[in-house]
Amino acid sequence: MEEIKITNTKEAEEFIKVKLLEIETAAKDCTGIVYLSGGVDSAVVAVLGYRALGENLKVIFIDTGLMREAEAQWVRKTFERQGLTVSIVDASDRFFRALLGKIDPFNKRVAIRDTFYNKVLPYASQLYHAEFLLQGTNLTDIEATAENSVAPQHNILEQIGKKISLPLIEPLVQLRKPSIRQIAKTLGLPEEVWNRMPFPGPGLAARIDGEVNRENVTVIRKVTKIVETRLKDISAFQYFAILLSDHVPNYDRTKIGYAVAISCIDSKDATTAQPSEFDLNFIFNLRDRIYLEVPEVFRVCWDISTKPPGSVEWQ
Repeated sequence: MEEIKITNTKEAEEFIKVKLLEIETAAKDCTGIVYLSGGVDSAVVAVLGYRALGENLKVIFIDTGLMREAEAQWVRKTFERQGLTVSIVDASDRFFRALLGKIDPFNKRVAIRDTFYNKVLPYASQLYHAEFLLQGTNLTDIEATAENSVAPQHNILEQIGKKISLPLIEPLVQLRKPSIRQIAKTLGLPEEVWNRMPFPGPGLAARIDGEVNRENVTVIRKVTKIVETRLKDISAFQYFAILLSDHVPNYDRTKIGYAVAISCIDSKDATTAQPSEFDLNFIFNLRDRIYLEVPEVFRVCWDISTKPPGSVEWQ
């Protein structure tokens, strides 16, 4: 698929004009749904869809239980300012049941994907009488899935062999992240949206090495909040925390706790990446804050990997 590059406001305005017409034509006065995760891809698609279709588009936030702290509330509040009404569907119990006993990263992704498309999507589609699905798939998603059968993207339906009964509209399939950010800026979305870091489709499950349960998610969610707060003014492409599977002893071996790793990378579009450079005192201060605010964490590691040979996300 040929890439479209959007580098300025004029190009973005022309793209928006074309896509609004395409969405309106494809929808044919039907009612549709879009899943708004809070990331820039789904944000752009939701705003485009709303401007093209108005109340015929139902904007849904699926609470998987695997998102950042207070993510649902942030999404609802942020996009209400854009005129969108966001409905929250709590599906966390379904996802945690599906993840029970799953250790292998591939099996975890499949469990999340199948839960979404086999259970949550049909439920939400019936609940909101949806006749089509609007989705924020981008070009990097498609290429990553085509090249990697171990960790397929959850939203590339054709490539993963999933079939849904709803027609699918994907306006961003020829764009990469920099172009999508330019579209978001031109649409008038706030910087906290258009400049938001990528977040994996499986949520925090992709940042837990080993079994995913509510306890583990609570720990990595706390560490994630600290990392994102402390590094928010860093001009990096992405930064996040990973919960390692090995539980570790404290200093006198009287307690067992968690080990976490911190990754911060520089990249343009996630096709390649280098670790960001930091002063050691900055890293030490971040470590100490994690120790203070998440006392069940006994060990903090810093990731200096590159892509290639590694990937951006650990799983």
